[in-house]
Amino acid sequence: MFKKVLIANRGEIAVRVIRACRELGLKTVAVFSTADRTALHAQIADESVCIGGPATKDSYLNEQAIIAACEITGADAVHPGFGFLSENASFARNCGKCGITFIGPSPESIEMLGDKAAAKAAMKKAGVPVIPGSDGEIKSIDEAHAVAEEIGYPVMVKASAGGGGRGIRLVESPDDLESQITAAKQEALNFFGDDSIYIEKFIVNPKHIEFQILADTHGNVIHLGERDCSMQRRNQKVLEESPSTIMTPVLREKMGKAAVAAAKVCGYYNAGTIEFLVDDKQNFYFMEMNTRIQVEHPITEFVTGVDLVKAQLKIAAGKELPYSQEDIKLRGHSIECRINAENPDLNFRPSPGRINALHIPGGPGIRIDSSAYQGYTITPYYDSMIAKLIVYAPTREEAIAKMKWALAEFIVEGVDTNIDFQLSLIRDPVFESGKYDIGYLGRKS
Repeated sequence: MFKKVLIANRGEIAVRVIRACRELGLKTVAVFSTADRTALHAQIADESVCIGGPATKDSYLNEQAIIAACEITGADAVHPGFGFLSENASFARNCGKCGITFIGPSPESIEMLGDKAAAKAAMKKAGVPVIPGSDGEIKSIDEAHAVAEEIGYPVMVKASAGGGGRGIRLVESPDDLESQITAAKQEALNFFGDDSIYIEKFIVNPKHIEFQILADTHGNVIHLGERDCSMQRRNQKVLEESPSTIMTPVLREKMGKAAVAAAKVCGYYNAGTIEFLVDDKQNFYFMEMNTRIQVEHPITEFVTGVDLVKAQLKIAAGKELPYSQEDIKLRGHSIECRINAENPDLNFRPSPGRINALHIPGGPGIRIDSSAYQGYTITPYYDSMIAKLIVYAPTREEAIAKMKWALAEFIVEGVDTNIDFQLSLIRDPVFESGKYDIGYLGRKS
């Protein structure tokens, strides 16, 4: 087992990883930018190292500075969290070259699954259902027209190296195809440095269902059930729940087996998430695989009792999974709301500033993952998430009731938040019925 873990991230996920390391008796190193000198993760780690200025390219995306911080502190492992360098194969490979354990999958798996077109080809090989579309990167407008005509409109233009809702365009007619491809390629180049795109059939009003997997380096792969991430705004997840209201034992078994097959065909190990679209006839299609811990991982931890971050650390240390698929049972219901510093009335404009007062809810079945504290200043440089509010109860109805009063008790003064917006979603009869899809919020607004 490695002895000291550097967390190459910030915010609530850095705090989450530090706490998991403590439970396993591991020393921790936090890295921070000059804008994050007073951040909680930088204060609670055993050691902290400043790695650059506020801009992410100068700090949290600065591979050389992070590896140098490992050398300076003697950290022999790196946990990348999510975002930033978490799905960067070059960073994972460079850690290995420097004798530092990368707490995640192999660089080869990251490369394969980071290229959406290559991932789709791998899924076909594994027999996992995929969305009809191009077999790889679209090289020309003529090819794009041919593919779109073959699969039928509407279609989605997607960045091969994309993620987080970036580089995606809906095209409903041939007249719009060229302009939307141009827009998608430009956005992809700006965000990912890669303007390659592919085309998929647009599945009308699907559910967005993802399966959590764990795989060790000894060939053992299991899934930990599903999360319903269909409540989205502009391709960004707003709240998540587990289990999904559409799930049946038969469908869960089929999708779970597909998720495991997807991981195996890639030689995958560590934690990962297979994302599917499910139509109204319960046909499901592979969408992408995220090769990291997910923002919404706490709801899976609640319903399975498995600590996913500690599992990541143990897998990276070469340990076998201590449980089989038969050991994983989903019990109760969990919901997560993302609490952001933003103003929903002003098109969700970010609201950086100082938190003058903070009261967080508590009680049985309430979990807060956050790096915020009273007096903390939310900077304009990074994600606006203040906290993740997660609830757990024996039934979905009880979980919804618990989330309603938990949101009502959550008080943040000094910055605008989306708490009232989240409360309106939890009270929404369509959400309460469970009959919502990824387009619901768009149609509602």
